[in-house]
Amino acid sequence: MNVAEAWKRYKNNQDHAAWEHLVKKYAPLVKHVAGRLCLTLPAHVEYDDLVGSGVFGLLTAIERFEPKRGIKFETFAANRVRGAILDSLRAADWAPRSLRRRERELARAYGVVERRLGRPATAEEVSAELGIDKKELYKLEGHISQASFLSLDAPLQVTEEGELVSLGMKIPAAEGDPPQELEKKEKRRLLAQAVEALPDRERLVVTLYYYEDLNIKEIAQILDVTESRISQLHTRALLRLRGHLICYETELNLAERSLSGRGHTAGQVR
Repeated sequence: MNVAEAWKRYKNNQDHAAWEHLVKKYAPLVKHVAGRLCLTLPAHVEYDDLVGSGVFGLLTAIERFEPKRGIKFETFAANRVRGAILDSLRAADWAPRSLRRRERELARAYGVVERRLGRPATAEEVSAELGIDKKELYKLEGHISQASFLSLDAPLQVTEEGELVSLGMKIPAAEGDPPQELEKKEKRRLLAQAVEALPDRERLVVTLYYYEDLNIKEIAQILDVTESRISQLHTRALLRLRGHLICYETELNLAERSLSGRGHTAGQVR
């Protein structure tokens, strides 16, 4: 049975043999995604646990995938596998809330300072923004790096209802809606722009890690530095990127409130 036939039989008749064929075919995708995430996780997180969580994402992807749309399944499924793993990590998150709060504050500080100066912020400038000394800044970055993996899916803000909202949650899953597609493209453009603005070494680490699929150890060998130094550069780069995204979200929310207020006022005038 080939893949095309398996999809046809499963989607048309819910054929169990076809379902099993698809699960076996795409199981390596779960291991690949889990392996990539595992590189940035603390040592206590088990790879097998990540794979177990990712399998649920794969099963959901198989159930929801529509071959007729012409989308490549690997791309469709990878996002859902990654999302399932991230959801399981958030549910089991052991890091103190205070550290999570400090992580968001640090990312915001990078974003605010770099927006103000128009260039990458130095440790001294970020320390001044936070009201701490440089030594304490390095210590905080170390705690963040060791306590958890830092991801662009980490919370950007907290809603009035107490819900944590990430950039990934902000990007709509629906297709064919022009305003939503425009917003998605703008966020991708903003992220690409923020990557270009990174200091040389941080940009190189991000490029090698996310675009060349190299792991921390391989990057350390290329740059002839320790793995801990690569982890530090990786953490700092993602803090800068999240800072840009946090500032963008803040500005977007302010603009939406302003437009909403104007509309309300205009309605009152009428």
